[in-house]
Amino acid sequence: MSNLELSVQGQDPACCPPLVREPLGEESAVGLARMFKALSDPVRLRLLSLIASHEGGEACVCDLTGPFDVSQPTISHHLKVLRESGLVGSERRGTWVYYWVLPVALAQLSALLQAPEEATAARAAG
Repeated sequence: MSNLELSVQGQDPACCPPLVREPLGEESAVGLARMFKALSDPVRLRLLSLIASHEGGEACVCDLTGPFDVSQPTISHHLKVLRESGLVGSERRGTWVYYWVLPVALAQLSALLQAPEEATAARAAG
């Protein structure tokens, strides 16, 4: 499947073209850099992974504090960074907050890093 056939609901295909096709504009670069910066922290990267792999695609904050050797306020700070960077969404339900990964954000990061099929095939053959 080519990149042109890939479509994510709610995402403008012209939003974030793969880096190998055309240079990023300033606005796209700022938004993507914010996401990559958020993911550069190991705790946040693990949190994103935990949320994405959680049954049902969303996780309660109460399920996210156990696997880490940091305080609950620190986890909340990391979740806030993920949310503000556009990687996760959240919703308060009673006393708990639930988080889910935003597929559009992952698609933007993936599209940016995806190598063109021609280059990948040429390197594999060489």
